[in-house]
Amino acid sequence: MVYFREVQRFRQPWLWAILLLPVAVVAYGIYQQLVLGRPWGNKPMSDGMLLGTSAFVLLLTLWMYRMELRTEVQDDELAVHFFLLWKPKRIPLRNIRSCRAVTYSPIREYGGWGIRRGRRGWAYNVSGDRGVELELDGGKFFLVGTQRPEELVGAIEKRRAIG
Repeated sequence: MVYFREVQRFRQPWLWAILLLPVAVVAYGIYQQLVLGRPWGNKPMSDGMLLGTSAFVLLLTLWMYRMELRTEVQDDELAVHFFLLWKPKRIPLRNIRSCRAVTYSPIREYGGWGIRRGRRGWAYNVSGDRGVELELDGGKFFLVGTQRPEELVGAIEKRRAIG
């Protein structure tokens, strides 16, 4: 059974401005070379290479659009999964010593968003600066970025008390 579920996606406007720029550039190249019949650039690609490059850029952009961070508290584990990127990270609730809602600096403490390693351990995050810091057996730390940190802490604590 699932006691907490959150799905987050990369939807920051600045990120999409960066990601859509290459899409616009190759779309212009396709228009220039295939529609108007004018070679695109000083050393134009073949039409097939241009279409292949365009398909790659478009697929990469769609992949980023579909990627999501799924966080679930289940009966006896916390599952954190970057869908379309990585296998789920499964943390048995019995291995969590403590958890707390935190505000952190993604760039300063972890070098940004995604699957990141910082001074205090690993972080899985998508956006924002709120999360839940877990202290695991062995003194390791793991941060889960979430828009609902208090609710996630509550679900973990409730399941740990039962288990």
